[in-house]
Amino acid sequence: MERDSIGSFLNKIANCVPGISLDCVVFGYQQGSLHVLLLKYRNTEAWALPGGFLPRDAEMDDAVSVILEERTKVGGIFMDQFHTFSSLDRNWDFNELSRSTFQQVSANWSARERSILEPWFRQRFISTAYVALVDPGKVVPKPDFTSEECTWVPVQHLPPLVLDHREMIDKALQHVRTQVNFFPVGRSLLGEKFTLGDLRSLYEVILGKKLDRGNFQRKIMKLNMLTRHEKLMTGAQNKAPYLYSIDDRVYDQLLKDGIGFS
Repeated sequence: MERDSIGSFLNKIANCVPGISLDCVVFGYQQGSLHVLLLKYRNTEAWALPGGFLPRDAEMDDAVSVILEERTKVGGIFMDQFHTFSSLDRNWDFNELSRSTFQQVSANWSARERSILEPWFRQRFISTAYVALVDPGKVVPKPDFTSEECTWVPVQHLPPLVLDHREMIDKALQHVRTQVNFFPVGRSLLGEKFTLGDLRSLYEVILGKKLDRGNFQRKIMKLNMLTRHEKLMTGAQNKAPYLYSIDDRVYDQLLKDGIGFS
């Protein structure tokens, strides 16, 4: 860790609520699959979700918004609180991977830093988890002071994760699936313009099942939430699919009522 980074972190946690952490499962969609934003700890093979702690003077949603913007450089990301993780043994001795990762990360701490940070991290942390949806094309991933890398990883190829972060990802995905008719998955995860095939593939990935092409298109067009644009010219004119964008006014009203086509 860099000295000035640790100093900044010490100042930050001095104003945070002990034992309360915030973790973010940030989903993105690219190359036909769902990805999650992960951090890789310095000099280890362990990975973690972006997260932080709750300042004494901040609302929880506001604190999470700050964490998300720090890691992605994008503001106004859609997010939703979905679960609180409160295992009795939830600290950095939680399992062997967490314990060894903490030992490696803390190896270069000074005696003063260790006297402050070890008790902080070895206490039980109750974590409130949020799911967030964002277009990876808009994101500039930025590591935090404990990590050497921040990048998108396919959810079907997750690396070793500390604490209960794998469980968090699984629960977050299930939450998105159950709330898919009320979450702006199309607007958040796709670019400004997309084909109906792109939209169908996105919902197939989220729901974990194939959707009939004809039925999907008929249902989606009945919702009147899409604006049609020029064709996507990738080959023959008669086979080129049209591009579409979302009509925000109609879409927002549908989300309130539940889109109801999955």
